[in-house]
Amino acid sequence: MSTSPYPLGLRLDGRRVVVVGGGAVATRRVPALLDAGADVLLVAPELTPALRARVDAGRLHWVPRRFAPEDLDGAWLVHVAIDDPIAAASVSAVAAERRIFCVRADDRTAATAWTPAVTRHGPVTVAVFGGGDPRRAMTVRDAIRDLLAVRLVPGGIAGRPDASTGTTGGRVALVGAGPGDPELITVKGWRLLTEADVVVADRLVPGLLLDELRPDVELVDASKIPYGPSRAQEEINQILVDRALAGAFVVRLKGGDPYVFGRGGEELLACAAAGVPVTVVPGVTSSIAAPAAAGIPVTHRGVAHEFTVVSGHLAPDSPASLVRWDALAGLRGTLVILMGLKNLAAITATLIAHGRSPQTPAAVVQEATTGTQRVLRSTLGEVAADVLTADLRPPAVVVLGDVVDALDG
Repeated sequence: MSTSPYPLGLRLDGRRVVVVGGGAVATRRVPALLDAGADVLLVAPELTPALRARVDAGRLHWVPRRFAPEDLDGAWLVHVAIDDPIAAASVSAVAAERRIFCVRADDRTAATAWTPAVTRHGPVTVAVFGGGDPRRAMTVRDAIRDLLAVRLVPGGIAGRPDASTGTTGGRVALVGAGPGDPELITVKGWRLLTEADVVVADRLVPGLLLDELRPDVELVDASKIPYGPSRAQEEINQILVDRALAGAFVVRLKGGDPYVFGRGGEELLACAAAGVPVTVVPGVTSSIAAPAAAGIPVTHRGVAHEFTVVSGHLAPDSPASLVRWDALAGLRGTLVILMGLKNLAAITATLIAHGRSPQTPAAVVQEATTGTQRVLRSTLGEVAADVLTADLRPPAVVVLGDVVDALDG
């Protein structure tokens, strides 16, 4: 009997795919299914914070219980993402009865479909099967990605080691994953991600990057969901230190840039105090990328000679706030506000009270650079109400200033 898989690209747009399990494996697999347009049904008693955020955003459906045979009604594909072999076998048995292809995270030999090692470059997707050996598939996949990257990286291949990362094990890399598009991570950041033993990822990390991790990588979901479940920063720091001291190469993967409201400095200090070497890889920050994705330059000749990036996670009247909103109101340049939707009404009222014109052009960019990006254009005086009407939600970047209209017409 042949053991060679038949390679096939599934067009899942609008078609039901069932994922059984809500842990780390599901966290890695769901983003690629959503990227393919699948109608994802997630069946699990509990979810990771990253998956819960996707549920709350309306990206997938969640049934908060254990699997039942009727969950496969209308399904085209099922992913079993649990480590209980008896429960997994019961799911694949139901799938076999209904002639639905089944991917098994716990036992590839019992699966009727395999997920390949994948790399993506724009419209080109390369999928590699390694004859049942995930490491072989990943090695070949990485070599292909390096060859594709030669066209994009002057002077060499992306996977070549350098002096700052030439050691193995017992170290941490703080890597900025960029604003949302998985292709906006730096070449160095992606290379370190492929070398990692442990990846500690937050909610804003592009999900497709997690789909490309080696199967044996430990994925720690350190999501910090606004006003929802989160890990304390001290716990995240300890995870980085403990795994590195145990000899692992740990990548702390953070949305945007590690040092732009990413608390990367605290993580570096914690590692340094424990004697753990740290490499910092800057990322494309959403404070610049989100406006650019919406057609807004943060500076423009004759319009704005400065831009200021500020956190809006605290209200202007909060005793803990370090922001001089009265001083910001007097600036003529661009004001970019991150994490400011909850307090937007108070922020805009404060800016107006201190002299900023309510007619100042404003824009809000939700989930910038992703396929679900939304852009709202308004004015300083109206933007808070318009955000509520449009039901915009985090992550979103607010841009205030004449640059909002600088490229119009």
